[in-house]
Amino acid sequence: MEFPTADGPGTLQEAPRAGDAEIDALRPWFHNLHLPDGRQTSPDHRLGDFPRFKWEAMAAHVPEDLRGWTAIDVGCNAGFYSIELAKRGAQVTAVDVDEHYLRQASWAVERFGLQDRVTVRAGNAYELARERERYDLVWLTGVLYHLRHPLAAIDAAAGAARRLVGAQSLTRVDREERAPDDLAYSERGRLSEPGWPAMSLIPGKFAGDPTNWWAPNRACLRAMLESAGLRCVASPDAETFVCEPTGETPHAGELAALAGGREGSR
Repeated sequence: MEFPTADGPGTLQEAPRAGDAEIDALRPWFHNLHLPDGRQTSPDHRLGDFPRFKWEAMAAHVPEDLRGWTAIDVGCNAGFYSIELAKRGAQVTAVDVDEHYLRQASWAVERFGLQDRVTVRAGNAYELARERERYDLVWLTGVLYHLRHPLAAIDAAAGAARRLVGAQSLTRVDREERAPDDLAYSERGRLSEPGWPAMSLIPGKFAGDPTNWWAPNRACLRAMLESAGLRCVASPDAETFVCEPTGETPHAGELAALAGGREGSR
């Protein structure tokens, strides 16, 4: 099932329901977590069993044994992906800008007994450009379309990743892909052809959320990732790519300037 995903309070959340006092105290939930004791945080989620069905599509493209790996889950929300990566053995840093989600993630990590593998803290995608830390895996799902500067976030993620980047975005439904290497000035009308890498700006709200800024098509999302020095090695669904860093950082200088003049490069 595909549906625009929004990770902000008041958007695409589950309907209020009576139930467990612990879970209710942390509502609203956007992640339906299957807790070890059998409880679920959002069993009536309007997207279905979200984000489990997204993870099931991506899981086969992530090593089952992540022992010795470090990972950062950018925009961790309630921590679903952080927990799944930690269950595979990774040391995970879970970051989000929203205190509500950080409380949910901290609570969930404790319920799974993964405090020794998951560190939850405030943070955002752009901060990767200023960090010296590099991660074996950068998880960037449910984030890009909420950002005013998505290319900067992708550049930062590509520079911070040693082995893999998992990236997902709300996308437009046009799935045809075409992008010649070059066009003559007189051919610029072809930029409007179906399948050309394109992204729609959302100047107001989308699905009730004013932080939903962008909807790229599939070709655009792939091109954004590849332009940052990533190689797309798998595409579990129409809006998701798993990528490997090529070692090239073609926009490191621009990113350094945006990040406040970071010295040197990765």
